[in-house]
Amino acid sequence: MRRTRNRWFQRGFQFISKTLRWLIPGIGVKRWVAVILLGVIFLALGVAVLILNVYRTAPESWYLPVLSVLSLRFLPRFLRALIFGGIGLGLVIVGIINLNKSLLRPFIAPGQNVLDTVSDYRRRERGPRIVVIGGGTGLSALLRGLKEYSRNITAIVTVADDGGSSGELRKNIGILPPGDIRNCLTALSNDEEMLTQLFQYRFGENMGLGGHSLGNLLISALTELTGSFEEAIAETGRVLAVQGQVLPSTLHNVSLVADVRLPDKNVEVRIKGESQIPKIGGQIRRMWIEPGNPAAFPPSLSAILSADLIIIGPGSLYTSLMANLLVPDLVEALRASRAYKFYVCNVATQPGETDNFSCEDHVEVLDRQIGAHIFDLVICNQCVQSEPPNGVKWVSVNSSRESGYPIYQADLLDERNTLRHDSVKLAKTIMDLFYERTGPLSNREDGSSL
Repeated sequence: MRRTRNRWFQRGFQFISKTLRWLIPGIGVKRWVAVILLGVIFLALGVAVLILNVYRTAPESWYLPVLSVLSLRFLPRFLRALIFGGIGLGLVIVGIINLNKSLLRPFIAPGQNVLDTVSDYRRRERGPRIVVIGGGTGLSALLRGLKEYSRNITAIVTVADDGGSSGELRKNIGILPPGDIRNCLTALSNDEEMLTQLFQYRFGENMGLGGHSLGNLLISALTELTGSFEEAIAETGRVLAVQGQVLPSTLHNVSLVADVRLPDKNVEVRIKGESQIPKIGGQIRRMWIEPGNPAAFPPSLSAILSADLIIIGPGSLYTSLMANLLVPDLVEALRASRAYKFYVCNVATQPGETDNFSCEDHVEVLDRQIGAHIFDLVICNQCVQSEPPNGVKWVSVNSSRESGYPIYQADLLDERNTLRHDSVKLAKTIMDLFYERTGPLSNREDGSSL
């Protein structure tokens, strides 16, 4: 008997605790509970007045004793108020909870709790406005971690890619390369399960589709249907339930061009094409885009100017990061923005681009393009395991050089792929460092900037 009472007590306590969690600040429920309670109070007062009026003015009849029993007139008035008030409040709370469950059930993933889902959505909705600039797999890895902290994320992606499936579509159809944009969309997707895997599926060369990914083909088809590349990206984001937005740095059909000094020779050659530049294996002396001075995509500029935090990298220094920073308007917006600006250095060098580069070498290249003293912090991996494969080297801090920026070092390696950043580690490190400087934004209810 005692065990049964304890079990019922625990269940009752758990039910009350779960019910009270609906009153947690920031979920957006309390105001509507108050409105419903106020309405119930007025309704109850109206019914009470009606009952009392009938009871006092009606002649003696059979239903008066019944009405007296139903109104609990044999109990003290205070006790009756508590009983009816408790019943009314309980009914209202149960009604609200079940109403929310019924309304939200189609939008909740299997196995997820309604309250946790709503609370998590509100928390990330109030997250900082983050802009991430880059391209390639490094950018998508960072976005996959950042989406756990904010829904207000904008990824600004290079459109200079001319290799693989993106290059073929760019050459044959004439659209901007969708590959890096596709990777960022899937990284920001609210559900990276079957739909995202399908979006990333790549057809084999012997299937007649030239190794294209389904996502690239879908973006190409939507470009034809909507009449614009940017609208195709937006529609794809809706299909994938993307948290945030992915924007091209420019809508111009640009190509990367570089002067490269050949190894062991005092000769420079000019290479055109993002996919061709790293293949030469020399030292990149100068890089630009053609046509020169392309206009930036206006929403990308707006995102930079209204951001709370701007992150450049990780990604290929020249063919991903510099490809964006060669758009003059983007650089001007970066310099004008009052956001905190972090640079995330790659964990390893990249053959043909950053051979033997230290962290300071990466920063120096960016400084020459953007201008000095633009970053508030440089983040570099400190964890070094065995020698990396494929002849690359770990990117480390050269203590004998001065970068001009504070450098934060931490273990950021992905244990499954040591040439990549770990999404969770990197995102947590960045957000911890950001909140150290600004404090949490959990109290920000409007869209105001820091």
